[in-house]
Amino acid sequence: MSGFTVLNNPFINKGTGFSKEEREEFGLQGMLPEAVQTLDEQVDQAYEQYSEKTSNLERRLFLMQIFDTNRTLFYKLFSGHVTEFMPVVYDPTVAESIERYHELFMRPQDAAFLSIDDPDSIESRLRHAADGRDIRLVAVTDSEGILGIGDWGVNGVDIVIGKLMVYTAAAGIDPSQVLPVVLDVGTNNRELAANPWYQGNRHQRIRGERYYDFVDRFVQAAELQFPGMLLHWEDFGRENAQHLLDIYQPKITTFNDDVQGTGIVVLAGVLGAMEIAGQSITEQKVITFGAGTAGVGIANQLMDEMMRQGLSEQEARQRFFMVDKQGLLFEDTPGLTPGQKAFARPSSERTNDADTSALQGVISLVHPGIMIGTSTCPGSFTKQIVQDMAAHCERPVIFPLSNPTKLAEAKAQDLIEWTDGRALVGTGIPADDVNYHGVRYHIGQANNALMYPGLGLGLIASKATRVNGEILSRASHALSGIVKTDEAGAAVLPPVSRITEFSRRIAQSVAQSVVDQGLNAEAIDDVSKAVERSTWVPSYDHTPTDDLRS
Repeated sequence: MSGFTVLNNPFINKGTGFSKEEREEFGLQGMLPEAVQTLDEQVDQAYEQYSEKTSNLERRLFLMQIFDTNRTLFYKLFSGHVTEFMPVVYDPTVAESIERYHELFMRPQDAAFLSIDDPDSIESRLRHAADGRDIRLVAVTDSEGILGIGDWGVNGVDIVIGKLMVYTAAAGIDPSQVLPVVLDVGTNNRELAANPWYQGNRHQRIRGERYYDFVDRFVQAAELQFPGMLLHWEDFGRENAQHLLDIYQPKITTFNDDVQGTGIVVLAGVLGAMEIAGQSITEQKVITFGAGTAGVGIANQLMDEMMRQGLSEQEARQRFFMVDKQGLLFEDTPGLTPGQKAFARPSSERTNDADTSALQGVISLVHPGIMIGTSTCPGSFTKQIVQDMAAHCERPVIFPLSNPTKLAEAKAQDLIEWTDGRALVGTGIPADDVNYHGVRYHIGQANNALMYPGLGLGLIASKATRVNGEILSRASHALSGIVKTDEAGAAVLPPVSRITEFSRRIAQSVAQSVVDQGLNAEAIDDVSKAVERSTWVPSYDHTPTDDLRS
């Protein structure tokens, strides 16, 4: 391998961190300045450069340049500034990056681009992108339901690249063992498709049998090339997300972050709220406003927990009221998705005494204890709605989760003020503490990043063969158990600043659940050691350059 190749491989490149001996060994003399820097010196220098940037998009582009050049340096820098970098590398800044991906494109960042117009090349495309690496985690998107911004075609590759960054930064999953994949099945975003710089297929999205056949060929090829991988589905449209999960969950180790990840982190927040309020989840009525993939996934996870705590399926299902653009969903509401049908109310409950075509009427009818927003309808949790809810509930649990910021159903500060400090709030985007009547209220962020990195590490470390409801419940309880319930103004979820700490805790709980259920492909004597062995640390003490010497 030539020195030029070494310097242009981000998995092994150390830049000015290569020692004199390494420079001689790998033919790097004359290709670098004479000074040899430590990793810490490189981090300090990079952070100084980062600090000079004036916008989050500019900061993200700078960090991506480091990512493209030196993965070890990138993750060492990221690990020292997790709270600061998370909204830059991922949500909400990644939304702007996706919208402008075709304009800003520089490098493919080691992703695999699979085209529905060339399905016979799936195996070779995956092989080329992996380039001989031992892939343990694959994150895939078809980009139809990107965050709150919809269909962005091949631009959505940025979402899985960002997702995998968080896996590594938070839980220490080896960056050389992950692969982002985008399924380019076309786009219905006609303005994007008409842009001369757009990089993907310009035709309408392919649906139906041809689409499912393409997805199946991808799954089979990935399983063949990366046996035992964890497959993470990301931002598929509401018509496909749950359906694909239902097909593959019984067959392989797989997880959908929008359906399950959102659900388990919201469940952790609700469990934390129940601890603070001294209440039981089985006593709550739940309104989910926004009945897409995330809303249905949240409802499923909360209902599953109610059943685990003793309710029958019928008793648990009766506690859920799903509201979408049509209003409260009834079983005869036209156009229901399979996920929505499971929570639609009996038509016999429709009454002339209440206007259930809008959220306000549903709140007045139901008097819920929990209200969760995934609607992408900004400001929809109005003062009147919130105060109506609070009038019938001592500690209302209110989670406006839509993101980015401009799409949130309410602001945390308003929710605290409108309820005289009684609301237990979780947001989908970072929110500042709220000072109200002498109490500092910490606002928990129901960010999937609190959950999926630890979940993924635990599944990989335990060599799990499946992901089931018991594993997901154990992950939620591991996260909720960190909440400090005895503090005034306590948050319902722990802060992102502790993400590395509790990702390890979640991983150990998940791995233990896998072993307890006998779902591990190989014998594991010590779960903690298995997790430790699977945790990668950004360091020049051992990098893939060691493999070059063997």
